[in-house]
Amino acid sequence: MTVAEELPETPESAEEEPIKQRKNGLYPGVSDELAENMKSGWADTELRDLEPIPQAAETAARRAALSARFPGDRIVVPAGSLKTRSNDTDYPFRASVEYAYLTGDRTEDGVLVMEPVAGGHRATIYLLPRSDRENGEFWLDGQGELWVGRRHSLTEAGKLYGIPASDVRELAGKLREAPGPVRVVRGHDARVEAALTDKVTAERDEELRVFLSEMRLVKDDFEIGELQKAVDSTVRGFEDVVKVLDKAEATSERYIEGTFFLRARVEGNDVGYGSICAAGPHACTLHWVRNDGPVRSGDLLLLDAGVETHTYYTADVTRTLPVGGRYTGIQKKIYDAVYEAQEAGIAAVQPGAKYRDFHDAAQRVLTEKLVEWGLVEGPVERVLELGLQRRWTLHGTGHMLGMDVHDCAAARTETYVQGTLEPGMVLTVEPGLYFQADDLTVPEEYRGIGVRIEDDILVTADGNRNLSAGLPRRSDEVESWMAALKG
Repeated sequence: MTVAEELPETPESAEEEPIKQRKNGLYPGVSDELAENMKSGWADTELRDLEPIPQAAETAARRAALSARFPGDRIVVPAGSLKTRSNDTDYPFRASVEYAYLTGDRTEDGVLVMEPVAGGHRATIYLLPRSDRENGEFWLDGQGELWVGRRHSLTEAGKLYGIPASDVRELAGKLREAPGPVRVVRGHDARVEAALTDKVTAERDEELRVFLSEMRLVKDDFEIGELQKAVDSTVRGFEDVVKVLDKAEATSERYIEGTFFLRARVEGNDVGYGSICAAGPHACTLHWVRNDGPVRSGDLLLLDAGVETHTYYTADVTRTLPVGGRYTGIQKKIYDAVYEAQEAGIAAVQPGAKYRDFHDAAQRVLTEKLVEWGLVEGPVERVLELGLQRRWTLHGTGHMLGMDVHDCAAARTETYVQGTLEPGMVLTVEPGLYFQADDLTVPEEYRGIGVRIEDDILVTADGNRNLSAGLPRRSDEVESWMAALKG
């Protein structure tokens, strides 16, 4: 695949250093005649009629809010770099959430720099420019455009993102010379951090990370539209899976994973997280992503999956489906209990409510069921106080959703878990009951059954809206829906 190693650090050194060849490449060198031939005869491909990206107004508003929060500080937000998968192959690149949120750009090695000026900040986006035809980088370097595809020119990037663009290879030197306090989003670009090593503090950088996380707690209209788009594609992905359950029975959970992945790649960027395609007792493993087990009629399939849009907004939806199309008696009993708990949780999602109200409401219903079934000794208040229900409920009832499946993770506890719901927040409501196959404290008929139902809920001015209402939840509706798809 790749022919050469990484680019020289600056344009000047690019002219002085030859592009290195792969150790065991079949061509040991380039003749002067070939090098000269490759310099010319190429059409002008500059794109001159570009319009700004759809979210350009929103990203500008986000940068303005960031500028107002940290006046006088230089702010540096890297996209990140390619990560090696093995030898000379890389993982698919995904830009850092902070960078994509503030720019709309999703290319590797990009860096947003906001320079303090009178009255605010001046933003510049630093990117790798078009490949150099003069030094052969475009066809000899492993990341040259002939190998990995065309990049936007700096002029094109400026038009798209509404931010002046400069050559990222010049950035390290500029950062080393930069005066005044600097804040950087850490963990994405070692070269940027090395250039700032004597200019940043962990405390300032953590304040930046927390603020950017809390900015995303309330979604703007563009973000809500993208989340709905992600959910709609996810609904179609679940329909795809139901239609091929017979093929999954003939193979394994992998068939389900691959079927959903096809929808994610055709309509979006990727899956938002590793799909959980858990059949039978695997449903009791919360993050079962091996997806290599059998799929059997008579068992349940817990499918937890979400499509990620090209702008990185992901759905996160779970349905627990009877592989054969109908729930058994014990399966329906457990499923209906989880459904009742989810109904209570969704009803508690209201503007002005405490964030954790939906969790408490769902947990109470599940605890009542466990006491009613004789699986744990009541009263209910005692069980909740001691957390005894958690043997079978295991996890929290939801989380914020957005560009990360567990969005806003760096937000302060007092603004997240201890905070108050506001219109524009999007969260999951996902209660579950899990009876492990080796749990001797429950009757045998319960063992190996795991049920979770998860939906993506938008807080509105007067209540909430279920973004994933396109998928049925009630047990009888699930059965009818599956029958219609299979019919």
